[in-house]
Amino acid sequence: FNIFLKQGNKINPLIGNAGVSAVPDSARISHIVGLEYDPTNYLLMHAMGPNVAGVIGSAVAAGILLGFLM
Repeated sequence: FNIFLKQGNKINPLIGNAGVSAVPDSARISHIVGLEYDPTNYLLMHAMGPNVAGVIGSAVAAGILLGFLM
């Protein structure tokens, strides 16, 4: 269930896999798994967006944590 999409639209679940801050390995794994199912599927740049967002989120969380500790 996604509140931002209309009923018929879909999100590729491999993109959520890339939302961790292991750059660029998790995005590359999403791309390789996507190619196994559909050789015309090119997900690398689409997976790098959530991948970089994971890095930014980790940096923000670390900054907040350090702010509480210092």
